[in-house]
Amino acid sequence: MQMKFKATAVAALTLAAGASFAQEVIKIGHVAPMSGAIAHLGKDNENGARMAIDELNAKGIKIGGKAVKFELLAEDDAADPKQGTAAAQKLVDSKVSGVIGHLNSGTSIPASKIYSDAGIPQISPSATNPKFTRNGYKTTFRVVADDVHLGGTLGRYAVNNVKGKSIAVIDDRTAYGQGVAEEFEKAVKAAGGKLVGHEFTTDKASDFMSILTTIKAKKPDVVFFGGMDAVAGPMIRQMKSLGINAKFMGGDGICTAELAKLAGDAMADGQVICAEAGGVEGQQKKGMEDFTGRYKTRFNADVQVYAPYVYDAVNVMVDAMVRAKSSEPAKYLPELAKTSGYKGVTGTITFDNKGDIKNGALTLFTYKAGKRDQIAVVR
Repeated sequence: MQMKFKATAVAALTLAAGASFAQEVIKIGHVAPMSGAIAHLGKDNENGARMAIDELNAKGIKIGGKAVKFELLAEDDAADPKQGTAAAQKLVDSKVSGVIGHLNSGTSIPASKIYSDAGIPQISPSATNPKFTRNGYKTTFRVVADDVHLGGTLGRYAVNNVKGKSIAVIDDRTAYGQGVAEEFEKAVKAAGGKLVGHEFTTDKASDFMSILTTIKAKKPDVVFFGGMDAVAGPMIRQMKSLGINAKFMGGDGICTAELAKLAGDAMADGQVICAEAGGVEGQQKKGMEDFTGRYKTRFNADVQVYAPYVYDAVNVMVDAMVRAKSSEPAKYLPELAKTSGYKGVTGTITFDNKGDIKNGALTLFTYKAGKRDQIAVVR
């Protein structure tokens, strides 16, 4: 009797081990700056990916009738193009089924060729430079509106709503900063606005007194900055010290929870106007509120800006695998390209033939009492 029990127990353990062994592990890569000045944004992105992966594993997703487990392979590109391509190659060598990232346009664009050559789908949650999806790569997608939409909307808003009479522009010379600034300028000119100067800095700079002094002499009532919050915060501080009392505008790179801390008491209520590429209205608001609540509980931190888009990007990629009944890139890529009407926490996701999101929304924000305050959702 005892021998029979032991034999049965061993058989059960063997079956369990076999079932565990049969479970396919699907590797999904994620790349963002986890070091450097915007590491807080990179961490926000990675958190969004981890939430999605953990929730998918908890659901017990099956692909082609087989139980699968998702594994996140996270890499740091430090917002540096060279490090970004090295991270991309590492993920390709690790045989990931897909990649979510990169955060910056300057790293996403060069990395996209590496993923394309390997046939691995890439979805960026935050790269907005138009060039990202215009190289003809079938593997490249994004879940946010691009700079043509982002910069253009802000440019029109500066003239038509803010009533800017003299508008100055500064950009950090990155693919993102330069791209959004150029689109902003085009829209200002088209709306009949007056541009009084365009100055340049870098994404590593911290002293802006020289360019701000030049701008001050032109008496702008709006200053637009193409760049990220780590530079925008100190810039706002130095504007105040020079007595520049202008509205400060920028794209999603400055539109973060951290900006208020970086600018400190130099930022007046309503002074900053920024746009985030994405936006939800009506009944879709509940999904976003649920996400931000779960995020806060999980990480004891507020969403910076892109985490919900990363979360959606992971889920859109896995949805395509489920529909294709395969996690092999060549098999699920056609299904990913057909994504239409996917209901995400950031809104409805449908890709066009370039891999761009169709009818992408933008949300305009300002800051009051150190907190982001929504102005409007525009399309």
